[in-house]
Parts: sequence; structure tokens; C-alpha cells
Amino acid sequence: MSNLLNHPPLVFVVSFLTLWLSERIGGTSFFRKRWTLEEKRQDIDVILAATLTLLALIIGFTFSMAIDRYNLRKSCEATEANAIGTEYVRADLLPANDAAKVRALLGQYVDERVFFYTTRERQRLAQINAHTVQLQNELWSAVTKVAAVQPTPVVALTVSGMNDVLNSQGYTQAAWWNRIPIAAWSLMAAIAICSGLLIGYGARDVKAQPVLLLVLPLVVSISFLLIADIDSPRGGVIRVIPQNLISFSNSPHAH
Repeated sequence: MSNLLNHPPLVFVVSFLTLWLSERIGGTSFFRKRWTLEEKRQDIDVILAATLTLLALIIGFTFSMAIDRYNLRKSCEATEANAIGTEYVRADLLPANDAAKVRALLGQYVDERVFFYTTRERQRLAQINAHTVQLQNELWSAVTKVAAVQPTPVVALTVSGMNDVLNSQGYTQAAWWNRIPIAAWSLMAAIAICSGLLIGYGARDVKAQPVLLLVLPLVVSISFLLIADIDSPRGGVIRVIPQNLISFSNSPHAH
């Protein structure tokens, strides 16, 4: 199911077909039995209203969860760019040769971080992650070697800044792994299917009003599509654009 959630258009198609099929199943004679529905119309309407209300609340809460995670990813990108920019300036506190080396590595590191946000290919992402780890080791080695030779408060400030750079990348990765739980998706799907069954069960004639019965599957599927799109860092249209990292990468002093 996790692979499905990485493809929002597929979520829409599966949701729409599942809900439409649940309405058709709910309207079959197997569910409707042979009694007169008019005698139970009021009870069915009450249960259906309660189920749809619960579905709306769950969708609203889940949408809020997706927005919070999206905002967290944006915040982590800004924090990461600020940490890199601060360390780039603090490189002035190092000896000239070491400062030039750190700045050159930071320039490469920023490019890799931009690629991390923009790529959608898994193989390319694996290469980016591997190169990022390599650059992190080189950056850390570059500042710690100077700190070992010159253990001064000024150099310690540079080491602290590099630590912030490395930590910010870890926070970003954690934010990208922080997705809406599968249990929440399962609960929404179960309630939506129950709503479809109740609508089909309470309909006077399922075959006579096919267009009307498309309303709930369409609306709920669009809601699922939007939630999956926002929650998917790479698979959706709504993605975090690394504006701060790109701005730093394009700045004259970064080159």
C-alpha cells in the first residue's frame, strides 16, 4: 500500500473504482433482501448521515496531518539552507587553504541537496545520498583537522557550524520519512467503503440513477488524491521546491 500512496493519480483511480463498486454492491438484492426499504428509510438515513459525517472528519484530520508534514519539510529546507550559508561565512575563521577547501565542498554539497529535493528517480536518489554522505565525511574531516591543530574558540565555532549542517540534513531526511500512517489511510478507506455500501443499500434504484451515485466516489477520490499528493514528497505535483538552497547556489559568493 505504501507504493500505491507514492502515486497520487493511482490513488484516485483505485479509490473511485472501489467506492463506485461498493455502491453497486450495496444496491444488489443480496444486501437489500426482499423487505420494503421505505419501512427502514429513516434508520438508514440516520446511519448514513453519521457515517458520512465521520468520513468528513477523518478526511479533514488526515488533510491537516498532510499539511503539517508538508510545512515541516519546507521548514527543514529553510533551516538547512541557513545552516549551510552560516557555515560558508564561518569558513573565513579557518586558514586560507582550509577555508577554500571547505567552501568548495560546501558548493558541491549544496548542489547535491538541491538534487535531493528535485529528483524523482530512485537510482539517482541512491547516488545522491551516497555522494552526500561522502561530502559530509570530507567536510567534517576538513574542519576537525584544523581543530586538532588549532583548538581555539574561533575554530570551535566553525566546527559547531559544520555540526549544524550535518544535523539539518538528518532532520530533513526524517521529515521526508514522516508520512501519514497506513492505519489512518486504512481507516479512511474502510469508512468510505461503508458509506458507499449504505448509499447503494438506501438507493431506491441503483441502475436508474447512475450519475447521482458517482458523486460520492468522485468527491472522496479527489480528497484522497489531494491528501496523497501533499503527503508524497516525490510522487505528487505539490512538492517542496528548494528555493532557499537554489538561491544560495546561484549567489555569486557560493561560486
